[in-house]
Amino acid sequence: MQSFTDLATAAYCPRKLYYRREHGDYEPPDEVAEIQALAYRYEDLLDPDAGLDDEPIAVTATQYRSNLGSAKARLDRWDELADPPERDVLLEGKDCRGIAHKLIEDPPLPVIVSAGEPPERGVWEPHSVRATAAAKALAWELERPVERAVVEYPAHGIVRPVRLTTRRKATYRRALRIARSIDGPPPRLHDDSRCESCEYRDECGVRTRSLRSRLSL
Repeated sequence: MQSFTDLATAAYCPRKLYYRREHGDYEPPDEVAEIQALAYRYEDLLDPDAGLDDEPIAVTATQYRSNLGSAKARLDRWDELADPPERDVLLEGKDCRGIAHKLIEDPPLPVIVSAGEPPERGVWEPHSVRATAAAKALAWELERPVERAVVEYPAHGIVRPVRLTTRRKATYRRALRIARSIDGPPPRLHDDSRCESCEYRDECGVRTRSLRSRLSL
């Protein structure tokens, strides 16, 4: 059975998943937990009298509260998101298993909390895959459809609903096939921005072109 983490990594880079499995590197850095902890303190962080200087946020205090305030006004299940009835719930489905950082009931809604930066709109593909995996695993456990999830980026105060569209489900199935099929190093990505920050870049041996060489094309 595939983990949510493996499926998200497969969507990001199959070769990275291979090296992660080889090394057993699944423990997140301490700063990830510190950022994810923000997702359970939204109401406190919205308090204008609360100081945010020492919090692990990635934007100004004004922008942070503006982002959270917008989410609070827009989302009809804000109270449950801010104070979820269940936290860090292990979900086990037919094909995958993993942790939903928050779980909201009636109707059921799994929440994935990311320590990273959100895209301008929507969510990144690995987070979409992870959210879809969580929804599918929850649906399997409950024996009822779960067609929505949420991805949160608490360092930025951003909360994004995720609807399980046909396209998202297809992307999830592709990641599942990739994760199941890896038994050796997949082909390298070439000249991709994802490689620049990858912890396995040296071992992988990928080469990225300089800005100068790109401009000379």
